[in-house]
Amino acid sequence: MEKVRILWVDDEIDLLKPHIIFLESRGYDVATASNGEDALDMMGSNSYDIVFLDENMPGISGLETLSVIFERYKIPVVMITKSEEEFIMEEALGAKISDYLIKPVNPNQILLSLKKNLDTKRLVNDKVTSAYQKEFREISMALMDVRSIRSWNEIYQKLVHWQLELDNIDASGMVEIIEMQKSEANSLFFKYVKNNYKQWLEGKGDRPVLSHTLMKEKVFPHLCTTKPTFFILIDNLRYDQWKILQPIIEQWFNIEEESTFYSILPTATQYSRNSIFSGLTPLDLSNRFPKLWKHDHEEGGKNLHEEAFLLDQMKRLGMTEKMVYHKIVKKQYGDKLVAQFNNLLQNNFNVLVYNFVDMLSHAKTEMDMIKELAANDKSYRDLTRTWFENSTLLDMLKKIADYDGTLFITSDHGTINVGVPSKVIADRDTSSNLRYKTGKRIQYEEKDVMVVSNPKEYFLPSANLSSTYIFAKENLFLTYPNNYNHFVNYFKNSYQHGGISLEEMICPIVRMSPK
Repeated sequence: MEKVRILWVDDEIDLLKPHIIFLESRGYDVATASNGEDALDMMGSNSYDIVFLDENMPGISGLETLSVIFERYKIPVVMITKSEEEFIMEEALGAKISDYLIKPVNPNQILLSLKKNLDTKRLVNDKVTSAYQKEFREISMALMDVRSIRSWNEIYQKLVHWQLELDNIDASGMVEIIEMQKSEANSLFFKYVKNNYKQWLEGKGDRPVLSHTLMKEKVFPHLCTTKPTFFILIDNLRYDQWKILQPIIEQWFNIEEESTFYSILPTATQYSRNSIFSGLTPLDLSNRFPKLWKHDHEEGGKNLHEEAFLLDQMKRLGMTEKMVYHKIVKKQYGDKLVAQFNNLLQNNFNVLVYNFVDMLSHAKTEMDMIKELAANDKSYRDLTRTWFENSTLLDMLKKIADYDGTLFITSDHGTINVGVPSKVIADRDTSSNLRYKTGKRIQYEEKDVMVVSNPKEYFLPSANLSSTYIFAKENLFLTYPNNYNHFVNYFKNSYQHGGISLEEMICPIVRMSPK
């Protein structure tokens, strides 16, 4: 292990020789400077882990030196001074110093400050790493014999938990390990879905809440005629993204129930969100609304009638609550809705769809800047948090928190960072999605996909009598042989949805009440 490098700056540095010898005997490497100018010169050509800085020095003062250090370097600084004057403490603390010591200091005070400012991070890293190593074995054992929806939910939630924990520490090796474990989990999850999905749709056996049963099972039972309910659907919000938003939202709301539902296949907006609002499978929806449903190869918007679908579902269930629907695709419209918030309080059921996260995932494919900002899952989560903290959605939530009512936050499907191409051959009427295909005469790598040759058995609509659906597994994306290399390079490391993965299928549904 490399020695911790200390820079000690004091105009009476010779008097501190015993302290320096003490620290060196403990394994620390101590460099010294007698003034701020020399200290800054030394920091320009050497790296240090921490600075001990005297406040009262000739030339540039300790506070002035401190200002330059924080402007140029991001390392902890411990201020040492003879003075206990309040304004000095306030200035030093305002500059976000790591610690503050009053002369004369003894060696043990210095040692304690070092441990507090340097070893804490290491100890936290060690604790998190050790805890995940233990959990790793438990998750691996659980993956060997997963037989229930509950078990899959628990495994995925644990994987997300440790991903977020490892985000906060310097543990690149552990990050690689958890990515490998998640990959293994996705491989087994694909097989589980392939074997059980059909009976889920038929309502048999151990089944999750699915897109088309979400409103009936999780939302409608909590509608109230005396106070408003807000149902907020964030398009393409993954479970891990919900978990990074949760601490922010909990400043204003108590969580009454947090659970999951499974997006139907394909895990694409046209299918999943229309099913949520209609309460119907895609096949039943296309049969009930033949003029409104559009097949993949048909031109035109695929999610233009969600309000009508929801009203129809409520009518079928005999519900009379007053409902309004808003889709927010631009900040200006979000701002306008917040400004008119009091109007929403007149409704029993307010349904709000926010599209930013979906726009973000697609922008990563098309815009170089977003590719850089969301290079991996951690940065993708960070970007989601940054958006949320500055969004009209947060403004809306703060408004809702001022009134007694019920809040739901959910998604329609998730997304996965794709990395492995799989070749398909198909005609021009085949759907363009990279995680699923539907059409005639599709040729594919059988090991890479789940095949649905009879769509009706899986409650899926058919554009023609010989339609087939294929769903990509794990982090594969479906590519055509034509211009193959360009296609692969363009879409690799992009976020896609439509296939079968934990990230795409397992979605949050959270019920909350204002604090």
